[in-house]
Amino acid sequence: MTDWSSLQAPSLDDFDAMARVAFDALPRAFRQLCGDVIIRVEDFPDDETLKEMECETPFDLLGLFRGIGLAQGEAMMQTGQFPNMVWLYRRPILDYWAEHEETLGHLVTHVLVHEIGHHFGLSDEDMDAIEASVS
Repeated sequence: MTDWSSLQAPSLDDFDAMARVAFDALPRAFRQLCGDVIIRVEDFPDDETLKEMECETPFDLLGLFRGIGLAQGEAMMQTGQFPNMVWLYRRPILDYWAEHEETLGHLVTHVLVHEIGHHFGLSDEDMDAIEASVS
């Protein structure tokens, strides 16, 4: 049995490390859809994002993908185009984790796959298969 009394919630840096490990474990073809995606970890989405996504609370959004993948755009970035980015929101993910029967690593992988996958129009079945390939 784990002694939880001395453990702390993972920091932003811990989440960043988990996200990089999770992303690197995804199938190469899936990772290539994003080009050189940048993964950012924040405690919560900013107010503009919350408004844009019509969130009722800051805990409503676990992650977000912004950008244009190689499958949707040109291989070269256009002037003024931001790089592909995935945001993971630490506090909403921790809140979700506390209420469900999943490991934190699995949940981070799930959010990454779904944020990237929805952006590229993958079905839930496709994303489930991608997640299963890293389990």
